[in-house]
Amino acid sequence: MSDMSEQEARLVGHLAEMEEDEGLELAKKMLLEEGADPMRVLELCRAAMDIVGKKFEDGEYFLPELVLAGEMLDSIGAIAKPLIKSAPGEEPRKLGKVLIGTVHGDLHDIGKNIVSFMLDINGFDVKDIGIDVPAAKFVSEIESYRPDVVGLSGFLTLAFDSMKETIATIDKAGLRKDIKIMIGGGQIDETVRAYTGADAFGVNAVEAVSLCKGWTGVNA
Repeated sequence: MSDMSEQEARLVGHLAEMEEDEGLELAKKMLLEEGADPMRVLELCRAAMDIVGKKFEDGEYFLPELVLAGEMLDSIGAIAKPLIKSAPGEEPRKLGKVLIGTVHGDLHDIGKNIVSFMLDINGFDVKDIGIDVPAAKFVSEIESYRPDVVGLSGFLTLAFDSMKETIATIDKAGLRKDIKIMIGGGQIDETVRAYTGADAFGVNAVEAVSLCKGWTGVNA
């Protein structure tokens, strides 16, 4: 992210380096005391998460850092989102609808939460249906919510079978042709994607956003 002020660069640095207290304090100051544009602050969070994702991929960061990053994002998002809703001007155009949940048998939600947050701040309508979601629940939610994209999350290897079962159930219900399905979390690669029958997999939240933008016709 270019054209950052010195203060904005400090915020990104604090978040990317896991300096929780300094990052949250600066974000609160910018949002609540200085009247910073909440969308701009969330864009800075996104830039920091991009760095965190790369560090994770490079083996510099591990799961505890991802957990902390998710907690920091949640804290800043809780302050920034109400400010966006009350901001003057026209309602931003939504890019598409995404339904996301962690599959049956898996209770991990950090990765899912980060993806939901990133999709939200990138302009998507996101419905998060939680963790340990049975295949039938995905089907009923697809029927009522009518998403463009469905995201299946799972951190454990046993989640791969649940993903496969969920996609097969969606297909059997006659809903598969109307949606794109992405999977993510844990040790997911092209082999797992082929096994589950998903359209694509994302190794991090940034990639998930790019997939959704590509499928909904938005230039990333």
